[in-house]
Amino acid sequence: MKILIIEDEKDMLQNMQETLVKENYLVETASDLNAAISKVGVYDYDCILLDINLPDGSGMEILNFLKENEKTEGVIIVSARNSVDDRITGLNTGADDYIAKPFHMAELNARVKALLRRKKFDGSELLKIGNISIDTEKHIAQTGYGEMELNRKEFDILTYLATNQNRLVSKSALAEHVWGDHIDQADSFEFIYSQIKNLRKKLKDVRAEVEIKAVYGIGYKLTLT
Repeated sequence: MKILIIEDEKDMLQNMQETLVKENYLVETASDLNAAISKVGVYDYDCILLDINLPDGSGMEILNFLKENEKTEGVIIVSARNSVDDRITGLNTGADDYIAKPFHMAELNARVKALLRRKKFDGSELLKIGNISIDTEKHIAQTGYGEMELNRKEFDILTYLATNQNRLVSKSALAEHVWGDHIDQADSFEFIYSQIKNLRKKLKDVRAEVEIKAVYGIGYKLTLT
């Protein structure tokens, strides 16, 4: 899962980032409005943690940008405890939740998990396709024939393809979702081919009733066999 933190307080930003990275999320950051607009204009995120009071403008502009561009990122507003008006305006503009400063990082983690469950899995931490069950909380994928031994990237690829079942996912979208901004440094998609090859073998080993189909030159989709 990919998260963008938009926060100008350096210590707060660092604490939030470290907390979410420990939970195995792919985390990117922006400390001002211009940087945030640049990121959400190019990349897609599962969740955005949005501070309303930014040094070069209001975080509300991010909510308006998402709405105008029909983007579906889940947004949690991070606001000062006395900023009731900001929270109400943000929720009315399209934010999904809010958390007031100061807060415990455990609460932040719980809010993020709750939002991701609502957005991706209709409130459940289990995603089932055919005979395979994917536990997004415990990072486990298994069938009745055994548990798949997946590294983090393989699990992220499988989950992303599963949430887009039967939909063609381009190589660039897959790479950007799993590898984030670092994809810009890559010369090719060879690293994806390698991960997909390993993932196919591991699906076969547990007799999964799904397969990863390649559409030459475009991308992949997960389908039932």
